[in-house]
Amino acid sequence: MNKILLSIVFLCLILTKVSGYENRNFLSANQSPEKIGNTLALNQKWVQYPSYADREGWDSIMGKNKTTTINRGVAKLKYEWRVIKATDYLEYERTGNRFTMQNINSANNIALVDLVLAELAEGKGRFLDQIANGVFYLSERTSWVLSAHLHRQKSKRSMPNETDQIIDLGSAETGAILSWTYYFFNKEFDKIDPVISQRLKFEIYKKIIIPYRTDDSMFWMALNASPTELVNNWNPWNNSNVLQCIMLLENDSVQLSKDVYRSMISVDKFMNYISSDGACEEGPSYWEHAAGKLYDYLQFLHWISGGKISLFNSKMVKDMGEYISRSYIGNEWVVNFADASAKLSTNGNFIYRYGKAVSSAEMMHFGAQLAQKSQNSIAYGTDLFRVLESLKYDAEIRSSKAEHAIPDYTIYSETQFYYFKSKQNFFLAAKGGFNAVSHNHNDAGSFALWVNEQPVIIDAGVGTYTRQTFGPERYTIWTMRSKYHNLPTINGSEQSYGRSYKVTDVKVDGKKRSLSMNLAQAYPSDAQVQNWTRTYNLTDKGLIIIDKYSLIKAVQANEINFLLWGKVEVQNNRVLITVKNEQLELSFDKNQFTPNLETVSLTDTKLSNVWGKEVYRLTLTAKVLIENGEYKFIIRKL
Repeated sequence: MNKILLSIVFLCLILTKVSGYENRNFLSANQSPEKIGNTLALNQKWVQYPSYADREGWDSIMGKNKTTTINRGVAKLKYEWRVIKATDYLEYERTGNRFTMQNINSANNIALVDLVLAELAEGKGRFLDQIANGVFYLSERTSWVLSAHLHRQKSKRSMPNETDQIIDLGSAETGAILSWTYYFFNKEFDKIDPVISQRLKFEIYKKIIIPYRTDDSMFWMALNASPTELVNNWNPWNNSNVLQCIMLLENDSVQLSKDVYRSMISVDKFMNYISSDGACEEGPSYWEHAAGKLYDYLQFLHWISGGKISLFNSKMVKDMGEYISRSYIGNEWVVNFADASAKLSTNGNFIYRYGKAVSSAEMMHFGAQLAQKSQNSIAYGTDLFRVLESLKYDAEIRSSKAEHAIPDYTIYSETQFYYFKSKQNFFLAAKGGFNAVSHNHNDAGSFALWVNEQPVIIDAGVGTYTRQTFGPERYTIWTMRSKYHNLPTINGSEQSYGRSYKVTDVKVDGKKRSLSMNLAQAYPSDAQVQNWTRTYNLTDKGLIIIDKYSLIKAVQANEINFLLWGKVEVQNNRVLITVKNEQLELSFDKNQFTPNLETVSLTDTKLSNVWGKEVYRLTLTAKVLIENGEYKFIIRKL
């Protein structure tokens, strides 16, 4: 499934985050359209790829991937361009199903990208008629916006309105595909019929460039946003794709300078909002759309300005890149807080390129390791620019140094992510923070544990996105709730959603692999909790968790929850967990707790593709109601 279709911002929730905002304005400070005007290359002289007619140049880029690339195009020569019907758009509104529309949209875009790449690889005109079919079909569409995002129209409905053009992840990506198609083949289209290129250019301006220039209200641009409003991956993702459209079509120097400067102001809003420590609060699944799309955007700025506008020497940009290598445990597993999957989805070739741009040997070696393990490091799909870049770098990455070494600890003090590794190959990831981040789960203070690159105590992630995922029903979904994370349920209360629900009093010692925090403020007043200090100590023998608490009143039995994976068996005062060839013991005081093991069946394929048919929730229910107490849990290898 195309990754673009699996990403969404909290469109219905404008959240607050006060502590991280800083007026850095790395791009736009002391700049203006007039200042940058003299630095910008016109007439697409910035493009780093050969012209369509340069066969030697394309043979060099395609290398050993030429045959595969051509064959993908051959498979699409008889592709029937699929019509998105009115009822396909309405399905989202009626049932919450996004994918009835999105799957068709994705299939069409993949077909066009495959055909464009095949024609660039072969250069004989064999694919041009079918490319023209795709261009004509897309030009005829009312909108390129995905059905799940059309409610941002004035009508608030999911049917596209010709007179109300907005920009979302889907339309911006389609615009970028079509802009590269125009750049490479507009002269070839003119030989068929000049109307093809004329119409294509007209539609890109109408659906993408003009709205970008004139609509200050688009939330993801954040032009009118207060310092406390959330700005997430939509900002660099859309700005990157829109900038491609502008750079590939606009050649008026004054207008181009205005457009580029406008994008710089917008992207600064993202860089001002996110944490300076480099962590991606949305998790590794969104890293390539947040930090990764920022990298793409900065690459375009670097190219069109001849390197005069560049942030590739920024420590923050480098730290943002290295988050992905620090969050990788091994065996395809990653630290997956928020809506992120526990499986790595990012292409190694891309990680390598980002690392090379910011001079990170760590990222380059990690990316090379992933690419060299993969039979095909080219991530074909709907991102035409990234496919071109991966083709260009494939031979280089195949011969580069490959390794991945996990540091003993990594501390993201502002985002409050904490990673620790022990000599016995335990890897602990814990989080503090607050319950109002992008793609939020109510999980402040939770953790996950891996042993020898295998997850044992887990964060499930999130299921398939529907309308309910981002509406008022979000926190009725089990994957979002604190009782299905590795957290206590206090006096019968789970954690609540909101900026004010947070951990406090964080104390961390990386060298000692120790972390403590007070969870009390993450719970509502019904929990009647004064203090709940949780301490994580990762030793060479395993993990020790201590919960020390003080309640205003004990009205209902406390519960300590653990989400487990593998084969799980409850025995007296311990729980045996077997994952692959690893066997662990989670021990507790049998005089304090009654254990209960719940099987959580995974009927959603997005979850079952990661974890299989089921995971387990262990609930340890306190036998005695007391206002002050202490619990201790030990997880060790057997």
